[in-house]
Amino acid sequence: MEQFGEIIKQVDDAVWGIPLIVLILACGILLTVRIGFLQVRRLGTALRYMVRDEENGSGEVSGFAALCTALSATVGTGNIVGVATAIAAGGPGALFWMEVAAFFGMATKYAEGLLAVKYRTTGKDGSILGGPFYYIERGMGAKWKWLAKLFAIFGLLAGLMGIGTITQINGITSAANNFFDPEHAHAVTIFGQSVTVTTIIAGLFITVCVALIVIGGIQRIATVSEVIVPVMILLYVGSCLIIILTHITEIPAAIVTMVQGAFGMRPIAGGIAGFSVVMLSMRSGIARGIFSNEAGLGSAPIAAAAARTKEPVRQGLVTMTGTFIDTILVCTMTGLSIVMAGSYLKPELKGVEITTDAFQYGLPFPERISAFLLMVCLAVFAFTTILGWNYYSERCLSYLIGGGHKTVTLVYRWIYVAAVCIGPYLTVEAVWNLADIFNGLMAIPNVIALIMLSGVVASETKDYLRRLKEGKVSS
Repeated sequence: MEQFGEIIKQVDDAVWGIPLIVLILACGILLTVRIGFLQVRRLGTALRYMVRDEENGSGEVSGFAALCTALSATVGTGNIVGVATAIAAGGPGALFWMEVAAFFGMATKYAEGLLAVKYRTTGKDGSILGGPFYYIERGMGAKWKWLAKLFAIFGLLAGLMGIGTITQINGITSAANNFFDPEHAHAVTIFGQSVTVTTIIAGLFITVCVALIVIGGIQRIATVSEVIVPVMILLYVGSCLIIILTHITEIPAAIVTMVQGAFGMRPIAGGIAGFSVVMLSMRSGIARGIFSNEAGLGSAPIAAAAARTKEPVRQGLVTMTGTFIDTILVCTMTGLSIVMAGSYLKPELKGVEITTDAFQYGLPFPERISAFLLMVCLAVFAFTTILGWNYYSERCLSYLIGGGHKTVTLVYRWIYVAAVCIGPYLTVEAVWNLADIFNGLMAIPNVIALIMLSGVVASETKDYLRRLKEGKVSS
């Protein structure tokens, strides 16, 4: 198992090397310039569109429900565990690079949502189909269909073996075990390793809940997400705000530490300093940031395509708010809490334990209550992410097999449930490295498409803003 984990780590390092980091950032920068820094100029408009349905729009779900479906897949373990592992690996500077990637990622997410609606199509059963595979094939031409299929394959694997299942259930069971049985007092041997009874019970419970919902498809997933996601985000953000406000005098020092770490002015990980610190901080921050907000991955546009709208730009703006909420708000608050508490400096803490320690330090409640609050937030976030990614990976499968195969889809859903079931029994490091690999592989064909279609994004944006100014579209 150790040898397998080492191989996975080497592959992860190769995928998330300088070329991919440069490619993703370059895409975000290019789009930001071509749309005239729309993520700054029209953020208020985007937030307003987020909660206001478009009149006479066509699609399967409301724009808000589509956003909640996307957020259900993005706001998850990445915001709680991912931020912690990024700071633990790359130091506080990783948070800075996470924010930089998120700023340009908002432009990327905008383009994804816009293109998803512009190039979406209707299936034989009347369902709305859209996402990177369709804007690659229909926007770039049939000769690029191989790239669309490549994206679909990587997306299917990411949902089934990475970000959609294993990392999420692993995060849930780790949090539950950290709260109910931190000493591993009640354990049994499964697959040759010691596993606590808490892990088994939590894993089975979540698996059953997932099975009951995913069988219902996008309508049921959207209904659940539309209720749960906003409530849990408010609860988690509220908890982080309490930490920040009760330790507000520590924020300046935390920000200085973060900036120093980002530019190699503060050594990390056994005395590593200089250029190595910058690269490690960049890699950790950008990789975990993309894991969290999924800008550039091409996942969110799959949900955005189902929105009831006739204006691609409008849905692009709504989709863009997902990155703002996920990273600029939620991840920043998590990261500041961890840096202020100094939890990342404790080598004995791993994953969710780091964030738990920060909550116990920062919240003015007994430690057990703080740990319980975090466990509930993490469990619900990760659970909704499992649901959202089931929809994403299903759409990837549908594209690959040509759609209309209900039996194949049903079988896949049960395989997906089975992947959730086995997730708790894999090691944390191997799980996150595997998820990073599939994320990176997904991003490559999608980012290539976004760069090649950036002219379409720019012209659609210009046309919409002109019509908005002239009063030809509702604001």
